[in-house]
Amino acid sequence: MVNSTIEAVGAYLPTREVTTAELMSRLAVDAPLDLEKVSGVSARRVRAEDEDSFTIALAAARSALANSRYDAAELDVIISCSITRTRGEDFCLEPSFALMLRNALGARGAIHFDISNACAGMMTGVLVLDRMIRSGAVRRGLVVSGECITPISDTAVREIAQKYDPQFASLTVGDAGAAVVLDGTDGPGLDYVELNTSAAFAKLCLGMPSDQGPGVALYTDNRAMHNESRYLLWTTRQREFLAARGTSFAAEGYDYLIHHQFSGPAVELIDKIAEREFDSAMPPKLAVLDRYGNTASTSHFVVLHDALRQGRIAPGSKVLLVPAASGVVAGFLSVTIGELRV
Repeated sequence: MVNSTIEAVGAYLPTREVTTAELMSRLAVDAPLDLEKVSGVSARRVRAEDEDSFTIALAAARSALANSRYDAAELDVIISCSITRTRGEDFCLEPSFALMLRNALGARGAIHFDISNACAGMMTGVLVLDRMIRSGAVRRGLVVSGECITPISDTAVREIAQKYDPQFASLTVGDAGAAVVLDGTDGPGLDYVELNTSAAFAKLCLGMPSDQGPGVALYTDNRAMHNESRYLLWTTRQREFLAARGTSFAAEGYDYLIHHQFSGPAVELIDKIAEREFDSAMPPKLAVLDRYGNTASTSHFVVLHDALRQGRIAPGSKVLLVPAASGVVAGFLSVTIGELRV
């Protein structure tokens, strides 16, 4: 059985930047929370008028293919993982985004399907493609997501009317696209990827049509979401997984850690809990939260692409990706980085 590896990474960020100060100035509520302090988000990228989920995903896919040794026609599968699926003003369920991306890229021979798993969407797509490659079902494929998610921020600006509001988390999001090409290898690559869902927390973060007016909204119980019992979903599962393999967190020798980009202070708390649970120091963190905000399902791979572009990750580095998604989805992905062009 072959291993799978990340053969190429791509990303797309809209050019327009909106600062947290600018966004908060649009709120009607008096004395709002210091969002930059409590979230760690200083700015985010926001789509242009002619951009949507599809154009952002397509740009990210083309970025990954530009960094790959494969052409689109050589892909065996395309997996689209966007939460938002907008083309213009329409939210598209059929035809699938993966089919539309396949056609736009010219990957005519690729099978195609969408996966939806909230902010763990791309990691879920990587898990599925990893299993397909390892089984021999396909040789290589593309996992892609384009998130045009700032409309929930627009709704929040219109509707927030109290100092503590379930839509405040919506003000931290940013638009972005990311894509990865995976193929088979007999060398270093994906060490393992595991995800688990705990439905007990499912109602704590819900995206839906606004209950006050037109538009889409995100309602989050931040106090209930950010607590130790939820954070232990990751540490408990990974500790048990590593123990079954006869190893430990410290013995794995991770060089870098990428958390889901949702809250700087929350990530600091997660790391403190993880150090206690794993009895090990956490590796250095890679992040773009302050510049790009929470880019939903693309966040880990936007961080990875950014760090590679800056030359911060050397070939041979072992990187641990830790999701945190509505559902609630927890887990971990370990990958040894090869020679990647960005």
